[in-house]
Amino acid sequence: MILRRDPLANPQALIRRVGSYVAYRIGEGADAEDVTSEVFERALRYRESYDPARGEPVAWLLGIARHCIDDMLRTRPTVTADVPDVADPGDLEEQAIRRLSLAREVARLDVSDRELIALRFGADLTARQIGELLGMTKNAVDVALHRALGRLRARLGEQAKSGSAESVPTIGDELG
Repeated sequence: MILRRDPLANPQALIRRVGSYVAYRIGEGADAEDVTSEVFERALRYRESYDPARGEPVAWLLGIARHCIDDMLRTRPTVTADVPDVADPGDLEEQAIRRLSLAREVARLDVSDRELIALRFGADLTARQIGELLGMTKNAVDVALHRALGRLRARLGEQAKSGSAESVPTIGDELG
C-alpha cells in the first residue's frame, strides 16, 4: 500500500498564496474570490491526480489557477484591470496612493510580465519554483523577472515625470 501525501493538508497557507496570485492576475474582488474558490473545488475533485514527484502542492494549485483564470477571461467580456486615477491624492494616505499607482502600472504590463510578477510576489514563489511551473530555467526566470520589473520601473518613472502621482512607489517595498 502506497501512502500518498495530501496536497491540501495545509489549506490556509495554500488559500492565501493562491488567492494572492489570482488577485495579482485579475485584481482583487469578487472575481478573484470566485476563481480562488474554483481552484480549490477542482483541487478537491481531482486531488487523487496530484503527483508529489512533479512538484509541491502550491505549484499544482497554481497550475489549476492559471487554467481557471484563462477560462474566466475567455468567458468574460472585455476585462480591464485598470485602476482609476486618484482625483485628489491629498485626501488619501501616501501608501494608498502608491499602491494604486503600482496596481495601475502592473495592470498595463503585458500578460507574461504580469504573470511573472504575480507568481513571484503574489504567490511568493522562488525563481526555481516559477521555472518548474513555466518550464523555464531558473536563470531564464531571473532574467525575465528582472526585465519585467525594469519595464515596470520605467512606467513608474514616466508616471512621476508626467506628474500623475505625487509619489512613486518603490517596487521592492510595495510588491514584496
